[in-house]
Amino acid sequence: MSLTARRLLLLVATAAAVGITGACGGGEVGTQAAPRDSQLLSYKDSFLSFAYPAAWTAYPYEKVPELHFRPLVFLSTQPVHDPCSTQGNETTCGFPVEQLQPGGVLVMWQMNGIPAMGLGPGTPIRVGGHPAMRNETAGGECRSIGADRTIDVAVELSPLPSPLTYFTACLRGPDLEQSEKDVDALLESTKFASK
Repeated sequence: MSLTARRLLLLVATAAAVGITGACGGGEVGTQAAPRDSQLLSYKDSFLSFAYPAAWTAYPYEKVPELHFRPLVFLSTQPVHDPCSTQGNETTCGFPVEQLQPGGVLVMWQMNGIPAMGLGPGTPIRVGGHPAMRNETAGGECRSIGADRTIDVAVELSPLPSPLTYFTACLRGPDLEQSEKDVDALLESTKFASK
């Protein structure tokens, strides 16, 4: 199973365990001036902090599922919903957005509790001073919600083998270049709490 498929499965299983609308809250949101005269908001919880465009909304989680992974926060240019539905004993899940609107962005941060042996494919980068691997694809796993581009980042916070932290951004045109710059700025501003 590919790293991208595992992240999607983790998201799906996580969303099944935690309802998005009932679990939002817990993070701090504030404003700060941005260098290019646009407004940025800041997000901070007990695990990570970052700056993001004011046009996006952060949906943090308060509840922690009793699983080996947990969602940290969703950010989007449009409202999110609980991506899971249950019929009988069967729960099926998808993304927290049915269809990205033109110019839409969906960002998902989640933490995995299962030790990984590597970061997977991609371009080596650093996020919050930690080794990370960035993989960008046209369409990618986010194509199912109308995205034109998927950016996946796996972050190593402790020496491998260790659990990884995952970042996924789904971007829809027009103006993919600006959305990608916003994602890059968010990643550059990211800091993780000390362990």
